Amino acid sequence: MAVLRVRGFALPEAEPVDLYADGDRWTSDPVAGAELVAEGWLLPGLVDAHTHPGAEAPGRPLDPDVLREDLRAHLASGVALIRAPGLAGDPPDWFGLADDSPRAFHAGPWIAQHGQFFEGWGRRPEPAELPAVAAEQAARTGWAKIVIDWRFGDDVMPVEVLREAVAHVHAVGGRLAVHSQHSAGGTVAVEAGVDSVEHGMGLDPTLLPRMAEQGIALTPTLSVITASLRRISAEPDSSRKRWYVSGASVHGRLTAAAVEAGVTVLAGTDSRPHGGIVNEIRTLVVAGVSPHEAIAAASWTARSYLGLPGLVEGAPADAVVFDADPRSDLDQLDRPRAVIVRGKCLHRRPDPR
Repeated sequence: MAVLRVRGFALPEAEPVDLYADGDRWTSDPVAGAELVAEGWLLPGLVDAHTHPGAEAPGRPLDPDVLREDLRAHLASGVALIRAPGLAGDPPDWFGLADDSPRAFHAGPWIAQHGQFFEGWGRRPEPAELPAVAAEQAARTGWAKIVIDWRFGDDVMPVEVLREAVAHVHAVGGRLAVHSQHSAGGTVAVEAGVDSVEHGMGLDPTLLPRMAEQGIALTPTLSVITASLRRISAEPDSSRKRWYVSGASVHGRLTAAAVEAGVTVLAGTDSRPHGGIVNEIRTLVVAGVSPHEAIAAASWTARSYLGLPGLVEGAPADAVVFDADPRSDLDQLDRPRAVIVRGKCLHRRPDPR
């Protein structure tokens, strides 16, 4: 198989690079006979940091065929890496490793409180057992995910329980993500010292400097919350509607403020159909996040947070190549010149020259 070569300006620094795919690693050492796949502006692969592939609807079981189709949709959008903070079941061995799967981190099945979350999904241990359950999951896959609040009027997980879960997960070298869409839940998450807050709707903006200091990431899933806001705004008046509209209507401003405060913001889609990461990037920009930071949330910042370097010597051989700088023209994200994952070219648009 021919060695692939890419060259151009590598983001985020826009410095010139000339890289060769030595198997699944980039090298700058020239390789005779390498195939120049594309040149232009290079991203180190896109990232969807909050996606739940593999099930057709909430509560449905994990279906390997659905999983493959979902993962292929991510690859088609230029996503080379996903994080699945919650799956409908344990994924097959090929997940994250096969050529038709992006690289992947996952947290296994969700962990939730009794009476909360989608029926048929997740585990609901007793509070005294929850920290050990989270630690066991994180020891196997690196991540655990806890739903600490759910619908309007539901109880928020006590901070003592969550703090103990954080300690147990960190003790085995793992990280803990939490689902939160209530102000009280966001406060509990930051107080307990979790690793990432998923959604974060209703989060108190005064907590953002503390999140930045503690290294707590925020995955706002802004596009799906914005879409839900339009739908729920048309519903008859209710306490639930007022709660959702009050949080969702300012979620974009919260996200932009988080970036400004130095919080690590990650791009995630959280919704079917899969492959919508470009829409999430655009939604971040509409909310006031700069194009540079919005693309970072779906590329180099997310990869760094998940432990993968960018377009440097020895890094995983992932790249998306564009004709122009996508920070100056977001429409470039819709028409990549080439998509390379694991040193293999998955998509290549012919050069009109």
